[in-house]
Amino acid sequence: MADPLEKAVSKAPATLGEGCLSRYDPDDLSPEDGTEFPGAAELWEQLQDDSEDTAGDA
Repeated sequence: MADPLEKAVSKAPATLGEGCLSRYDPDDLSPEDGTEFPGAAELWEQLQDDSEDTAGDA
């Protein structure tokens, strides 16, 4: 690594699709990309419960 600015460069993971259907390739993602979220299922359930409570109040 001769160029000191090379350290400051980031690279996005590979993508699938084009335009508004573009998304990151799940096979190219790793824990280094921040893909590990052990509480995702619990958060999703909590958000669904909250939105149902809000919808019932209307």
